[in-house]
This record gives sequence, C-alpha cells and structure tokens, in this order.
Amino acid sequence: MNATYLIVDALFLAPCVLVQALTWRRRPRGHGAALTAAVVVLVLLTAVFDSLMIAAGLFTYAPDRISGIRIGLAPIEDLAYPVAAALLGSALWNARRAAPAPAPRPAAHPDPSTASEERRR
Repeated sequence: MNATYLIVDALFLAPCVLVQALTWRRRPRGHGAALTAAVVVLVLLTAVFDSLMIAAGLFTYAPDRISGIRIGLAPIEDLAYPVAAALLGSALWNARRAAPAPAPRPAAHPDPSTASEERRR
C-alpha cells in the first residue's frame, strides 16, 4: 500500500482543522451538532455518488495509491474532501461572527460616591 492519497488528505485536512480550532470559540449554540450532521450527510452523499460514478466508469483510482478501504466503491481517501469542506465552511462562517464579549468584572473597590447615591434612590 502506497498511502499517496492519505498524505494528500492529511496535508489538505490539517489547515482546515486548524482554522476550525481557531474559530471554535465564535461558534453559535448548537454548532457542534450541526457540523457533525453536515459531515455525516456530506460523507454519505459523496460515498453514494462516487460509487455511482466509479460504477459507470467515469473514473478509477490507482490501487497502489489508496489504502484499499472503501465505502461502497469510493475509497476512504476521497471522503476527506467533504469533511474539509464542512470544517472550512463552518470555520469561515464562525470567523465572520463577532467574538464573544468578555464577562464583566465586578469592581474590586466600590466607589463610595456612587454608593451614597444608590441609597437615595
């Protein structure tokens, strides 16, 4: 087994994972579940349509360049691209969101002039 496609996948996925990690704190509520669902759907669709295209003879993969593990007729190496698209797409979406505001800090020493005014109210 020559892992040529696995190496390409790793080089392609690494920056996508890094960008996702850098923008993770800006994610909206429910983002993790939505990202997981998107990855599952994209991988399933890719496996189905790649299998159909391979079965139709539109393209093939050199057996000595893939791991040999397949989902349908699609080699697992081909499934990295929809994962990368989901990671990078959601990371870019998160990056455009405003950073979460820091939690307000309580005053270390209350201002005595404001304390007397608050008592008058």
